[in-house]
Amino acid sequence: MPPSLFRRSAKPLSGRSLAFAEREEIALLRIQGCSMRAIARQLGRAVSTVSRELRRNAATCSGGLADRATTAQWHAERAGRRPKPAKLAANGALRTYVEDRLGGGMTAPGGASVLGPAVPWKGRRHGPRQARRWANAWSPEQIARRLRIDFPDDQTMRISHEAIYQALFVQGRGALRRELTACLRSGRALRTPRARTRRRGKSFISPEIMISKRPAEVADRAVPGHWEGDLIVGLGSSAIGTLVERTTRFTLLLHLPRMTGHGQAARVKNGPALAGHGAEAVRDAIRRTIVTLPEDLRRSLTWDQGAEMAQHADLKIDAGVQVYFCDPHSPWQRGSNENTNGLLRQYFPKGTDLNVHNAEAIAAVAATLNARPRKTLAWKTPAEALDQLLRSPNKSPVATTT
Repeated sequence: MPPSLFRRSAKPLSGRSLAFAEREEIALLRIQGCSMRAIARQLGRAVSTVSRELRRNAATCSGGLADRATTAQWHAERAGRRPKPAKLAANGALRTYVEDRLGGGMTAPGGASVLGPAVPWKGRRHGPRQARRWANAWSPEQIARRLRIDFPDDQTMRISHEAIYQALFVQGRGALRRELTACLRSGRALRTPRARTRRRGKSFISPEIMISKRPAEVADRAVPGHWEGDLIVGLGSSAIGTLVERTTRFTLLLHLPRMTGHGQAARVKNGPALAGHGAEAVRDAIRRTIVTLPEDLRRSLTWDQGAEMAQHADLKIDAGVQVYFCDPHSPWQRGSNENTNGLLRQYFPKGTDLNVHNAEAIAAVAATLNARPRKTLAWKTPAEALDQLLRSPNKSPVATTT
């Protein structure tokens, strides 16, 4: 075994960190007068990496900032020693400041303490989250930024928002009480890994069926037969499907009753969607409704990226409708459908059980909307516009909008 004098002061650095040979190259190039960008190109590193290296690991014994490879390597190894004491654990004043802003109690204008109710998270979508409580509830970023204002001359009162998150979530760095996670706006008791959020997406959606690949004739509403669709959701995961034709604004509503066994037993993971708006139920409802129309009036369907359209490939085969998907968080790409859903809330308010409406009642609501005159149709009704379109020999559109 080599003597302890010659052992490394830290574990070997990963490929992400600069090696000793690279630090030697930086020192030589700096003596030659090369810029940081030229050095970065030579090493194949980011300019910020070279800049940070010269700023953090420079030798200062000469009274200036000189770049010496051996000194820089010593600085890097010393900084890389683990474990490091957490800043919140070592600084009591800083820890008290963070805890007071994150989970401190609320007070009324008169100074009296206000406890507030304990509000539990409801619903399986929220996962294992702690019961929320009233508190100051500053975000970690707000706390980190405010420290510079409240303590402009005290460099010990500095911490990053990431260090606060780690103190809450990382075992072994828990300088803060775990119950303070209830004061975060998310309320999560466990942190969601960043890699997991990057993998989120719908496996049934491919680039060739995104809205950017939709024919141009759909956008200008010049050709009828292109539809927009969505679900309006009510109490107890009840839902009604909506289809709106872009040219005539003609509306079709889909009856999505709950399936047998809903609410009678515990929900089975990866089991059938008994609420009635699973992929198969929505596919069958669209197929039953849209095949009653002539083939010229079922050219395409634009939907958001909901899992209820996972069976879009079968729908294309069965009904001859090409399905396109909007971009995430872009409801304006289905403007006609969103507007119609707003009109439907007059009959199906939010927070009500939509399963109490049978197919006849839903059809009556659709007929009522289709008999309502529209300004964009020159005050014709959608039913009149569709009827005029079907009677026209050349199937010319009734109205065009941009």
